[in-house]
Amino acid sequence: MALLGCLAPFVNAQEERPQIIPGERKTPRKKDAGPRAVALLQLAPSGKTSLIPIAIVINGKFWDATAYKADPVPMALDSGNVYEVEQTGSSLGLFTVNNALHSNAQNTAAPWLGTGAWHPGGTEEPAKAITADNAPVGIETEDAPPRLTHDVNKQNAPAAGSKSGSGSGASSPSTSGSSKPSTNAGSGDEPPRLTKPDPPAAPPADSKPPASPSPAAQPDAKAKDAKPENVNLPASDSGTIEANRPRLRRGKPAESFGDEDVPGYSRPGATPSSDKGKIVETAAAKSEIKLIPAISDADGPLPHSFKFEWVRGDEEDRRKQMLDLAKQELRTYIAAHSPKTEVKPKTTRTAPSRKSASAAEPILENVQMPAFDLWNSNQPVIVMTATAHMPPPPPGTAHSEVESDLQYSICLVTYPDIYNNLHKLYSGITDRFHLDVTPRLDLIDAVDADGDGRGELLFRQTSDVGSGWIIYRPTADKLWKMFDSLNPQ
Repeated sequence: MALLGCLAPFVNAQEERPQIIPGERKTPRKKDAGPRAVALLQLAPSGKTSLIPIAIVINGKFWDATAYKADPVPMALDSGNVYEVEQTGSSLGLFTVNNALHSNAQNTAAPWLGTGAWHPGGTEEPAKAITADNAPVGIETEDAPPRLTHDVNKQNAPAAGSKSGSGSGASSPSTSGSSKPSTNAGSGDEPPRLTKPDPPAAPPADSKPPASPSPAAQPDAKAKDAKPENVNLPASDSGTIEANRPRLRRGKPAESFGDEDVPGYSRPGATPSSDKGKIVETAAAKSEIKLIPAISDADGPLPHSFKFEWVRGDEEDRRKQMLDLAKQELRTYIAAHSPKTEVKPKTTRTAPSRKSASAAEPILENVQMPAFDLWNSNQPVIVMTATAHMPPPPPGTAHSEVESDLQYSICLVTYPDIYNNLHKLYSGITDRFHLDVTPRLDLIDAVDADGDGRGELLFRQTSDVGSGWIIYRPTADKLWKMFDSLNPQ
């Protein structure tokens, strides 16, 4: 018994730790995702472009791009940032930021604006002028034609001691003031060479040879590899001054148009100038400006299209279903927000007229119904946006402002379920009196905002406090809010 008691610890130790130790599997450490900026390219009918920063994603968290690391220029508008412009996920070209402009207007959707160069896909960049940093030795930089020399240090020295072709004595110097170069045809091993004409006053025989060319004219072998010590970098240049500043996709800054071409915007720190002579954008001009998503990410995934390709006949059927659903949602909204009177009518003629007015067919206008394959599942996420109003009431019936005079904004997002029926993910109907409850949503496009390869929906929202941007991630049941510029979390 005593022997077993002494061996018990060894037996337990052997049972706890086997002789053959399996290899320990370590969970691979997830690499921290770099910054990913989401912006919008404004493409005017005149061809001028500008960039609106929206959000910056760092480690899966969204930040307002107009305020993130603004010292004073936001990091999203650092000079040299490169954005890839994507329409429905497909690349259209590159935009390189050069300058950042700021607007002091209140409740604006774009307090910051970036200017730069826009290069559409398939177009070549403009040819750059080829310049030489240093002049090669022996090539004069004056306006006179170049002259070849054999030895720079001896090109102006007199030919003392040199024998002529007949060997009788020193060669005579060139005539002063002659404009033609003299030719030294020596009889030795030295080949003949062309020399520059002598100066007007011949130098004395014991004079020193002319000094070598200035260092600016001599080639420096280390000029290309040398880096300037004092470079005036912008204070917000990512990764060059602050070690902890994230880095977006970088490139060489390009030239952009001046501040006077963007009414209401100016460079930070610039003196305010008069608004005289500036072009004021009208409502019609603003409506013609195209907004296209743009992404800046140094290590992000390659862009791919989110456009859904319809089978022949399916789009017409889905469109009819979406229109019926929109009209049904609008009738429900009007019935919930119609004024209710406390005094009941004496006659029964008013009740049928109200019922017929509420059952009237709504009129839908400006209907847009794009479909996106956001999950690579070959199933469409359908987004319908439209404006609607009710038809005027028949003559002799009660007139209701809510039912006939208001214009409604409709936004519907649906997804087909397992039974191929449309499942409602979002329904937003509002008017000018209820923007505080439900903001108006205008679809911009589908974009991969967080870089996971799946698409999100980018909207422009208008509420009672102003305009902003909102990003939703569609799920199987509803839209999940990822970013809201008007209501930051």
